[in-house]
Amino acid sequence: MADAKVIPFDDDRSRGGGAQRPARRRPASGGRRKADAAAVRDAALSPLPGPQTGDGGTGPDAGPAAPAEPVRGALSAASGASGDAGGAGGAGGSPQDGKAAGAPLTAAGETPGTADSDWDRRIAGGLAFLRRRITGDYEVDEFGYDAELTDQVLMSMLRPMYQKYFRVEVKGIENIPSEGGALVVANHSGTVPLDGLMLQVAVHDNHPADRHLRLLAADLVFMLPVVNELARKAGHTLACAEDAKRLLQRGEVVGVMPEGFKGIGKPFSERYKLQRFGRGGFVSTALRAGVPIVPCSIVGAEEIYPMIGNAKTLARLLGFPYFPLTPTFPWLGPLGAVPLPTKWTIQFGEPIATDGYPPEAAEDPMLMFNLTDQVREQIQHTLYKLLVQRRSVFF
Repeated sequence: MADAKVIPFDDDRSRGGGAQRPARRRPASGGRRKADAAAVRDAALSPLPGPQTGDGGTGPDAGPAAPAEPVRGALSAASGASGDAGGAGGAGGSPQDGKAAGAPLTAAGETPGTADSDWDRRIAGGLAFLRRRITGDYEVDEFGYDAELTDQVLMSMLRPMYQKYFRVEVKGIENIPSEGGALVVANHSGTVPLDGLMLQVAVHDNHPADRHLRLLAADLVFMLPVVNELARKAGHTLACAEDAKRLLQRGEVVGVMPEGFKGIGKPFSERYKLQRFGRGGFVSTALRAGVPIVPCSIVGAEEIYPMIGNAKTLARLLGFPYFPLTPTFPWLGPLGAVPLPTKWTIQFGEPIATDGYPPEAAEDPMLMFNLTDQVREQIQHTLYKLLVQRRSVFF
């Protein structure tokens, strides 16, 4: 019994002075994997000689022992079961091993359910939206405004241009009242009326009370086949005193650009110089409805399509108020219709109250002229101030 020794299962040393062990016979391929897996499992689970330590190792008197990690890796590969791996982790692994066996993690450290929940909600919301569109289960007001389509689709289409392309900066949004009607009066420029769309997104995305801007548009907008329907759905209506008064009395925020085609179609040499504000019809509408007038100044739109010429003959043939000629359009074809990526600033000024005037004040031409001139001067002064503060057209 003196030469009896405990030999680890992976020790290939022969006993001192003894004969060589006979060569093992390789089992058939069908049973070799099962036999090896069982042998590795029995060896890994059997206690090694000597006192065990807290981290799964052996004491100094235990003699040479097999490394723990190769045994654990062989056990996991042989059995293919997460239960065996969890058992090995409980013997000498970290707590993360057991957590990983019970709840798999993604590369970001989150469970797959958490990562997919947001997409699941988006898909469910999109399917519900399509179902309401197909079945007609949605509401529009008397002007054709579709609030759900505007929020879900139209604003989402305009938002990348608003945030990434023009990088619009909004100031003074708190000057638009949180409730009740208000008339937003802004300058008009840019050859193509993108300033009105960006103004609508600015109010929609930045106002703390989630107000929606209802723009008054020219007749030409409602004569174009596709633009007509989209404008109605987005809440635009005909620029007339009757529609504006009804919207204001309902407590809506209404936007108007009194310069009209004279402002949007002016040459680049007259940029940021306000044109005539008509006969002051917007002031009369605000006085009748008793709502405040909020002046609004937009900087950055003048440079998106620098208008260096006007093909008046072609404009008359097409029925347009003007046909712009820019450094890129029509010379570059469709590529010339891409606006320049200028940096925009939209500032809402201090509101001008009108509720202190009597109802007959709307018939006073001198009062309307004074209020119109006050609004125009405030917008022009703010434009000059913003231009001085601007570092660059594009930054």
